Amino acid sequence: MSESKLKTGILGLNEAGQLLLEASKKIDCLQIQAVADKDTNLAEKIAGQYKCAAYDDYRQLIIQNQLDCLLVAAPIHSCDEFVRMAMKKKFNVLKLAPAARDFEEAAKFVRLGEEQEIQFAIANPSRFARSFIALRKYLEEGKIEQLFLMNAFCNLGDHPQPGWRTDPKLAGGGVLLQDCYHIIDQIVSNFDMPQQVYSLNTNQARDKRQRLYLTEDTAIVTMKFSDTFIGNFIATRRAETGHKDEYLRLYGKGTIVTVSDTQLTVCDGLGKVSEKLKCDGGELVCATELLKSFGQSVLSPEKNKLRSSGRENLEDMAVIESAYLSARTRFPEEPGRILQMASLGADKAASV
Repeated sequence: MSESKLKTGILGLNEAGQLLLEASKKIDCLQIQAVADKDTNLAEKIAGQYKCAAYDDYRQLIIQNQLDCLLVAAPIHSCDEFVRMAMKKKFNVLKLAPAARDFEEAAKFVRLGEEQEIQFAIANPSRFARSFIALRKYLEEGKIEQLFLMNAFCNLGDHPQPGWRTDPKLAGGGVLLQDCYHIIDQIVSNFDMPQQVYSLNTNQARDKRQRLYLTEDTAIVTMKFSDTFIGNFIATRRAETGHKDEYLRLYGKGTIVTVSDTQLTVCDGLGKVSEKLKCDGGELVCATELLKSFGQSVLSPEKNKLRSSGRENLEDMAVIESAYLSARTRFPEEPGRILQMASLGADKAASV
């Protein structure tokens, strides 16, 4: 593709979608051509700001435009068939995390993107946070010796959730999938998939039978990476649990490293701080870097490798799928076995 403006559309003008639009103004290679949201007034208002076409029907945006890129901020249950339609029209797709409602759906999107020879990527803004970039460098330089324990915590705080997030059919999962995907992505991208996952999930429903028909709002996930490296992850989005709090903490020989979206702190074994890096770049900075990376991968894929590709994110989905399976079976599950399903599916499709 030549070095030119990428004609771009967006499905969903929620808070995350509007953040992507704001970031797009800072990216020279993107030109917003169409926006769509089921709220007609909102779509028309934002279209006026960006001087582009407005739609309250996702299907019509896909049909009436020939785009280079499609940004997907709408929940996947509301637009899955239209995303597939866009991919078949050769639109490169950047979808906000999570990759899909479950592993199988994600694998189908990945295979379709590969069949159509387009870019299909998942937007994981935390990968572009300076604190997590610093963590990756810290790990690559081997500054944590004999890493033996990882502890992750995610409390979403007390803020309202849309009703569809409690429905397993619409959401696919609860706090792990919909709210903590970015933390799981950091774990997998920095330490690879765990060999085994054991999970306990629950929600605020008092009746055991009713609990089966709601997504989890609280989960504990234990992970085994090797015989000498293990980790756990606690997540909740239940009301009245205090302020939002998220971090990833690593324990090595004489070193403790704690990282969040805005800060990386290094302590010795006694808790004395030896290094502190504050990185409050903000959500807009991360979204801007994310869009820039995606645009460059579309314009010149040979020079700019796609970051956070759909296939790469299948590892995240395999870990999450394993956690949900473990919560049902009450036994440890292996993400590698689930990931193998995608490879077998790709081999089968290639042989047809």
